[in-house]
Amino acid sequence: MTPTVGYKGQGSATLAWPHLHVTKGTLSSAERPSSPGEPASSPSVAMATFASGNALRQASAWRGSRGPMLLLLGGLVVCVTVAWLVLATGDSEITETLVRKGELIAQQPRVYDVPCSEDYDNYKRYPGCTPLKCGRAVTDAVVTREEAQMLRRLAERGLSLAGSDGGASILDLHSGALSMGKQFVNIYRYFGDQIGEVFTSEDFQLYSNVRARIQAVVAETFGLDPALMYLTKPTFFSRINSTGAQTQHDEYWHPHIDKVTYGSFDYTSLLYLSDYGSDFTGGRFIFMDPSGNRTVEPRAGRVSFFSSGSENLHRVEQVTWGTRFAITVSFTCDPAHAIADPTLP
Repeated sequence: MTPTVGYKGQGSATLAWPHLHVTKGTLSSAERPSSPGEPASSPSVAMATFASGNALRQASAWRGSRGPMLLLLGGLVVCVTVAWLVLATGDSEITETLVRKGELIAQQPRVYDVPCSEDYDNYKRYPGCTPLKCGRAVTDAVVTREEAQMLRRLAERGLSLAGSDGGASILDLHSGALSMGKQFVNIYRYFGDQIGEVFTSEDFQLYSNVRARIQAVVAETFGLDPALMYLTKPTFFSRINSTGAQTQHDEYWHPHIDKVTYGSFDYTSLLYLSDYGSDFTGGRFIFMDPSGNRTVEPRAGRVSFFSSGSENLHRVEQVTWGTRFAITVSFTCDPAHAIADPTLP
């Protein structure tokens, strides 16, 4: 799931989940990040199921070439269409499993090429980074299962301080965004000196090392210059269980396009920290292609990554049992949207 939490402006937080869906909530001044420009992102754009995929793709292409009023009207049309489709058709069946949990992709990433969408014609191009070829890929050779377990324990410690009332919680080490009840707080401001008892400098070093390895494999796979792609927001941990949604922030299962949802995204990666089938059921990652759904089954240490345009419309299946942990690590070609690795206060 692409979740995301982002602080926008002085006191609002916008979240989107890569796999979660979030709207705006208000943070008190004590809970805001120390740097006003720092974000705490969240999860996705509300849309829905297989038949709505083409509507989303068309809206994405249209978005870049029309004015604000037309964009608003187009968004309303898409929302109404999607709502009708959800009620009328329900969820579509998964038609193909790209990678099963029991498979081990231990050498080169398994790559699935897809044609780039026309959306990119409407975006500024950055030579050496903007996608010239698009696709999706999966590898089990970048992060070890032991490292995934260590990162999961990091997430568990942070999320144990609070957590959502619903089934989807996020922790963003960059901005400090942490789910708490039906809202979000800044973990560094809210818990202050206690943070030194929760996280260590070794935790943050591991996080940075893993991020660098993921960035390298994304660049190599897509033929990019790694020095011309940048970590961007939101990048965050997600924890999802079968608890019913209490707010829109918990509705992580909606189909979305990362480039539309987050704007800065050019490449999206997901590092799974738990195993499908043994740690949780449901929760598979689903690419919604015009010809049918294609899914990736999570495995601890597995990295899935893809170009962020409408060629990779996707969603996360609802978790029906257990707890699913993952990290969304996002990259941009625009240096103006770059963020640094987090550091322990």
